[in-house]
Amino acid sequence: METQNNGRILAAELVGTAVLMLGGPGVAIFSAEAVGVLGIALGFGFSLLIMAYVIGPISGCHINPAVTLGLFLSRKIDAAHAVFAVIGQLVGAIGGAAIIYGIASGRDDWERGQFAANLWSGPYFGVGAAIVTEVVLTALLVMVVLFTTTRKFAPGFGGMVAGLTLTLIHLISIPIDNTSVNPARSIATALFADSSYEALQQLWVFIVFPLIGGVVGVILFLMLDDTRLEDTMLVEVPGLTEVRDTVDKVADEAIDAVEDAVD
Repeated sequence: METQNNGRILAAELVGTAVLMLGGPGVAIFSAEAVGVLGIALGFGFSLLIMAYVIGPISGCHINPAVTLGLFLSRKIDAAHAVFAVIGQLVGAIGGAAIIYGIASGRDDWERGQFAANLWSGPYFGVGAAIVTEVVLTALLVMVVLFTTTRKFAPGFGGMVAGLTLTLIHLISIPIDNTSVNPARSIATALFADSSYEALQQLWVFIVFPLIGGVVGVILFLMLDDTRLEDTMLVEVPGLTEVRDTVDKVADEAIDAVEDAVD
């Protein structure tokens, strides 16, 4: 069995997240007027798709702490893998943002402004909409990623499906809060945004709720897959096993009632 190389995991996630920053916020900052919302969404999706095939065999290509949390809770990675991956993601995101800043600042009339940071104020939909959006869409992303790790999933298509999912997510939510679903991406752009945009003050929403969405994504995965709750770390959550058993009992009774009515 091949020994896990935590240094390579960190390096892979660092490089992959930096590429995500260049392909996502980078496109938004350099080319938004030319490519529009669709182009920005594709920039994020293509970045994930490409990196999935490049660094996927090394680290799994999470390039997102919420995804790493979902995989950790599902026991698909261990604690060391998770820690080194998140460190790489944070360093890579900030490094990618610094590269974007270095390139963009070379233009005489350039102002950093929002710097593609996530916000709920101004032209966006408000804090409530941002919270719901980040939980729901991060859950979708994590659920999809978890399904790509199952034996039933078609080999070789995981990166494509994950990339298309991230594209869809951005098409839905760029107008709502500029789309996070990724705390590392949000932290990095907030650090470089002009202070007048209050990106740092609003950053907590784009850290807390994508992580909550990661947990919800694991729950959705368990609802749809034959993986047992006992196979994940969620089994340690007080009361969750009892809730699962109650739901299963109610569902079985409802199915029996329908079958009896049909007969």
